[in-house]
Amino acid sequence: MVDQRDYYEVLEVDRRATSAEITAAYRKMAVRYHPDKNPGNADAASRFKEAARAFEVLSDSDLRGRYDRFGHAGVEGGRRHDFNDMSDVFEAFGDLFGGSIFGDAFGGGGGSRSRQARARKGRDVFCQVHLSLVEAARGVTKTVEFERHETCGECDGSGAKKGTKPQSCDYCAGRGQVIQSAGVFRLQSTCPACRGAGSIVRDRCTACGGEGVTQEHVARKVTIPAGVDRDVRVRLAGEGEPGGSGGPPGDCYCVIEIEDHPFLAREGRDLHCEVPVSFTQAALGATVEVPTLDGAKPLEIARGTQPGDVIRVRGLGMPEVRGRGIGDLHVHVHVEVPKRLSPRAEELLRELAAEEHADVSPKRTSFFSKLAEYFQVRETAAEGDEANTDDKEQA
Repeated sequence: MVDQRDYYEVLEVDRRATSAEITAAYRKMAVRYHPDKNPGNADAASRFKEAARAFEVLSDSDLRGRYDRFGHAGVEGGRRHDFNDMSDVFEAFGDLFGGSIFGDAFGGGGGSRSRQARARKGRDVFCQVHLSLVEAARGVTKTVEFERHETCGECDGSGAKKGTKPQSCDYCAGRGQVIQSAGVFRLQSTCPACRGAGSIVRDRCTACGGEGVTQEHVARKVTIPAGVDRDVRVRLAGEGEPGGSGGPPGDCYCVIEIEDHPFLAREGRDLHCEVPVSFTQAALGATVEVPTLDGAKPLEIARGTQPGDVIRVRGLGMPEVRGRGIGDLHVHVHVEVPKRLSPRAEELLRELAAEEHADVSPKRTSFFSKLAEYFQVRETAAEGDEANTDDKEQA
């Protein structure tokens, strides 16, 4: 494996250099080792690509952080370009700062190299899909509607009136760029006549006004997998904006929105609900109906259930999107205390209170014993302090 120089050393900057300082240093290196200024110089070409590698890492905060911690090994899988040849460098950074750090000074990176329109992927579009919790759990096919541009069918995207075609720009000779020389430097800028397209539409298409695209309202079906959560995006490949210069279209991303359920709350793949039970049901045990994704189901409440107890029912939660199991349902018990009692109910509760007073549970006995002991200790300590004060006064 070939040893790689430290990227900070390559750009001749301090490890604490700011982003602006790193960009300025790279521009300086790019001008110094540019192939137009060093024709046939293999060492300069190597330095040119090395500087591009360093700039790609140090100009990205995430990559720079990994590089600072782990060195070259920490960023090998994160770089987007290999920079094996000059075209990789121009492809990556040819339009930096709104023009070209290479083109502004040298005319585009290689003497005869002119800037041709590159194929560009179209922009992505977004829409929302509203689901109920049950639909999110089971999966569903929905129809989504969104706006996007489509290639004009009248002019096939050229923007020219039917029966005509765009003409080569006379101002830039179809290059899309104009170049002015100033000694060793050449200033390259976008052609003001064709705006970089290299061609001009003389007779505009009446259907699209010369734009080459028309806005359309589109309806598409999307299959939502079981177990999706809020803000998950489901992709419809190729359903976005048309690409430029023959590039592929973008994608449509369907953003999932899930409506609140009247009884169930979601937490990851688990579901939670609150079920009210009476005091007698909690004390004696009962079978109550609880809400689930499949409707109400019976649940056994054990004798002696306490307020706030949570009963876990396995397998009644949400499925994993990737099919890695199903979550659980957590039933939170809420013991309701009646506000109004019939005379008979009050009589029974008073009998129960008397019974509880005669036969106190161990836990309750322990609580009251500790409570009495605590206050007795405090009273004894206070009496001792008072006696000490009287002795001191007598002395």
